[in-house]
Amino acid sequence: MIFTIAEIAQAHEGSIALAHKYIDAVAKTGCSAIKFQTHIASAESSIHEPFRIRFSEDKTRFDYWKRMEFSLEQWKELKQHCDDVELEFMSSPFSNKAVDLLEEVGVKRYKVGSGEVNNFVLLEKIAQTGKPVIVSSGMSSFEELDATVQFLKERNVAYSILQCTTSYPTKPIQFGLNVLQELKDKYNVPVGFSDHSSTIEACISATALGAEILEFHVVFDKNSKGPDATSSLTFDEVSMLVKAVNNIDIALKNPIDKNDNSQFSDLKQIFEKSLAINKDLPKGHVLSFSDLETKKPKGFGILASNYQKVIGKKLKKDLQQWSFLNETDIT
Repeated sequence: MIFTIAEIAQAHEGSIALAHKYIDAVAKTGCSAIKFQTHIASAESSIHEPFRIRFSEDKTRFDYWKRMEFSLEQWKELKQHCDDVELEFMSSPFSNKAVDLLEEVGVKRYKVGSGEVNNFVLLEKIAQTGKPVIVSSGMSSFEELDATVQFLKERNVAYSILQCTTSYPTKPIQFGLNVLQELKDKYNVPVGFSDHSSTIEACISATALGAEILEFHVVFDKNSKGPDATSSLTFDEVSMLVKAVNNIDIALKNPIDKNDNSQFSDLKQIFEKSLAINKDLPKGHVLSFSDLETKKPKGFGILASNYQKVIGKKLKKDLQQWSFLNETDIT
């Protein structure tokens, strides 16, 4: 199946109760994993950090990150909840201190956000855990990605890369679906798509083009507060998306041999047609194209595909309108 990641980010608005509600909601969609973000304000930000967009009443972005923090025990409770409902718990760290916290919580892998791809201090910290890494390439050129990939390879880190456009919400002209194959050809690792479009078609298209990992923001209400609400999917949309991409995955893993149509032999007998005549015709009549019709089923007359062979032939006997035309009827 496609590895589908429902991104909560800060949609919980700093409420641990709401974070737990998101886990229950995601569990019902069939997603593989749920992903939070682990922010520790003092370790990753400062009072000088500007807001990307003004979505919060917090005085500074630092204050916002502070409000988004959970304690170690709260993170452990979220992880246990995910285990209970059979969702993989994921969270992107934004500081070395966050990596230490997530190691105590227990994660299988790390997701590196677009803004951290060239943060080799953070990547070094993650590499020291020995765990796989999913890299989002939203703001990175191939030159920058090459440097990150080389850094990870030198440390024997298993990695995958997601095509991502850092624009909220992402418009179709910004999807960059062509980059999926470029990433696959260039790095020969699993690739995927991180979406901010607030639609399901981007991830569906990406799956058809070979994406093995999908990440998308989810929210209870697209009109709610938060930086990602308008770039998110609702839970009904997520359920439809997961079903669609898993079906596409099944289809891609079961190629059809177009040279072998033996499974359709019975249906061909029903749907294909035999030659017939469209009017009463006397013995000795020379057949022309205007005399011909085709009727179901196949096998009661000359094959429709062989009609050219009867043009110019004479009838051996009178035939009534709509009669099937057989080899024994012509000379």
